Amino acid sequence: MNATRTFAYVPVPTGSGIAALATLAVIALAPWFGGQFVLHLAVLTALNIVVVNGLALISRSGQLSLGHAAFMAVGAYVAVLATNSLGLSFVTSTLAATVVTAVVAFVLGWIILRLRGVYFVLVTFAFGELVRLVLLDFSEITGGANGITGIGAAEILGFAFDTRARFYGLALFTALASTLFMLVLFRRPIGQAIDAVADNPSLAESSGLSVHRLQLFSFVVGCALAAIGGALQARYIGYISPESFNTGISIGLIVMLVIGGRLSVWGPLVGAIVLTPLPELFRGAVQTQHIFYGAALILILRFLPGGLAELPRLWARITSREQS
Repeated sequence: MNATRTFAYVPVPTGSGIAALATLAVIALAPWFGGQFVLHLAVLTALNIVVVNGLALISRSGQLSLGHAAFMAVGAYVAVLATNSLGLSFVTSTLAATVVTAVVAFVLGWIILRLRGVYFVLVTFAFGELVRLVLLDFSEITGGANGITGIGAAEILGFAFDTRARFYGLALFTALASTLFMLVLFRRPIGQAIDAVADNPSLAESSGLSVHRLQLFSFVVGCALAAIGGALQARYIGYISPESFNTGISIGLIVMLVIGGRLSVWGPLVGAIVLTPLPELFRGAVQTQHIFYGAALILILRFLPGGLAELPRLWARITSREQS
C-alpha cells in the first residue's frame, strides 16, 4: 500500500523542471537564429498555441467544439474590417474583435451549452459552416470567396511588426501570455471547479457549482482566445478568406489538443510545437499526412491518453520505480 502510494505521487525532480524550462527557452529562441522558413513555422506554431489554449479551456469544462475555427474567423474579419472601415489601430481593432467574438460566444453558448456530447459537437460544427456561408454570401463586406487582401502589418505605439522576426516576438509573447493565463486559471478555485464540472457534472451541481455558468465562462474565454489568434493570423498572412477557417482547421486544432494532452496546461504548447511543422514535411502528400494523424491519434489514445505532455511524469514514475 505504502509503496504504491509512493509511486503514484512521486514529484518530478527539480532538475527535470529546470531542464524542461531550458528546453522550452531553446525552442522559443532558436527561430531567431534560423532562416526565414524556420521563423515562418515558429510564428504559425505560436499562433496555434494561443488558439489551442482556447480549445483546451472549452474541453476541460467537458465540451468539445468542432467550430473553433469559426471564432478565429469572427476575430480575424472583425479586426480587419474595424481597421479598414473605421480606421481603428491594431490594438483597438483586436480588442474590438475579441469583445465581439466573446459576445457571439456568450449568446451561442447560453443557448447550446445545455446540450451534451455529440449534440453539442454537431451544433458547433453547424455554427462553423454557418459562419463560412455568411462570409461567402456577404461578399460586398467580406470579399466573398476572394477574401480580403492587402491587410496591413500589426503596429503598436509606432513600432511595426512588419518582418517575420518582429512578428515572431509578438506571436511568442501572446502565446506565452495565454499559457501563463491557463497556468494561473487552473491553480485557482475557478479552474478546479471547471475540472470538477468535466469530471462529474451531476456531482458538481449537487455541490453547489453552476455547471452552465462555468461551461459558459470556459466557452466565452476559449472563443476569445481563438479570436485573438485569428486577428493575429490575419495581420501576419496579410490575407483572409472563408476557406482559411474551415472545418478542416478545427479538426487540426482538435488533433493538436489530443496529441499534446487535453487535460494538461502544457498540452496545447506541446501539440502545436509537434504538429504545426508537419504539413510542411508532408507537402505534396496530403493523404500521407492524414494517415499519420490517424495513426498518431490511435496510438496516443491507446497508450498515452494524457497526451505527449504526460511523458515527463510517466518517465519520472518509471525511473522512481526502477530506483526502488
